Amino acid sequence: MKSRARLVYALLKKRYDPAQILVRLALRRALVGCSSALDVGCGGRCWTLRDLGVSNTTGLEAYEPAFREAQRLKTHDHLIQGDARELDWRFEPGQFDACIAIDVIEHLSKEDGLSLLRQMEQVALRRVVLFTPNGFLPQDHRVPGDLQAHLSGWEPTEMIDRGYRVSGLLGPKVLRGQHHALTRRPAVGWGLVSLLGHFLWTRRRPEAAAAMFCIKNIEAALVPDVQNVFALQQSDYAMRRPLAPT
Repeated sequence: MKSRARLVYALLKKRYDPAQILVRLALRRALVGCSSALDVGCGGRCWTLRDLGVSNTTGLEAYEPAFREAQRLKTHDHLIQGDARELDWRFEPGQFDACIAIDVIEHLSKEDGLSLLRQMEQVALRRVVLFTPNGFLPQDHRVPGDLQAHLSGWEPTEMIDRGYRVSGLLGPKVLRGQHHALTRRPAVGWGLVSLLGHFLWTRRRPEAAAAMFCIKNIEAALVPDVQNVFALQQSDYAMRRPLAPT
């Protein structure tokens, strides 16, 4: 596994947005203790789960050009071209320590997205990790058939209700648009504003963040500190939710 400093340096060299680097660091923390992982909708990323400390990685990708790119880059130990909605018959229950979906669930309908969550929770032995825009973010295809259009939106409250711990990422929602790109220029200046907004505000207020990072522990027993954080977060959201009209 690359050290935190080496990982940040490698991503900065590739001109990653600093706020996007925080996503990779959050994923690195979430996968601690996981030796195998299923990466749903893996695409052809230039970074790999091996860099984050996972020794046995499997990638699932439906879009053929992205699948071929992942093969070329050798991003995973095993690569499968297939539909994210078919995990339950492709994989055994508890087959992987972790199951992750980075920018995937929003590309499915609500019904299919809920099914994906159930299936991910079934094939994961220890942890399910998701990263998705906060709420519905309109987004079209870049090229026909590329599976990049957004079909659903997901709120922090509904993920917490499903047993996930949720934190905000990518800074304030108002600063980002399609593909999580900054909507204001110059990008460097507004990127710093986004980063400051993350640390000072939206990290703990995912409802105001551009995206949310969701973790669910599948293991029967959670460590006490995690249980306390999760209970506090549920209580906090219950207090801030608007009351239903009477």
